[in-house]
Amino acid sequence: MKRLMSAVAIATLVIAAASMAAQSKPNFAGKWTFVPDSTGAIAPIGRGVGLGQEFTAVHDDKTLTVAMKDPQLGELKSVYNLDGSETRNPINFGGQTVDRASKVKWDGAKLVITTTISMGANVAEATQSWALDGSGNLLVETVSSFAAQSMTTKATYKKN
Repeated sequence: MKRLMSAVAIATLVIAAASMAAQSKPNFAGKWTFVPDSTGAIAPIGRGVGLGQEFTAVHDDKTLTVAMKDPQLGELKSVYNLDGSETRNPINFGGQTVDRASKVKWDGAKLVITTTISMGANVAEATQSWALDGSGNLLVETVSSFAAQSMTTKATYKKN
């Protein structure tokens, strides 16, 4: 009976440790480069819905800062609070200010960034899910919606 109890206790500890490891929050810091898929698709471009061909992320306990170059807008930098509070990262596009308000939450080991993009009376929403695969590649799935239409893009990035 003691052996059975010991085996059960050890199994419980192993399962608990594996569960905790699976749910740990990854760190996304680094310079990332888009990996084209077999169709030759290009990287989704910025303006709140994509990360382009290459970007740099700085990730600490409180914030995630993403810097990228957009072909039309130049360098874009977005800062996201990891405590769930709203951050604003406005950009200038065609002489107009585009307001971007974002909130971040963790879904297990996935980081989910939901951004509302306001262009005057027009409002769009983009939700990015960031996760690392077994090889350390960054998988980014973006669901964007505007005027009752939705689009999903998936991109893979390799750390340099």
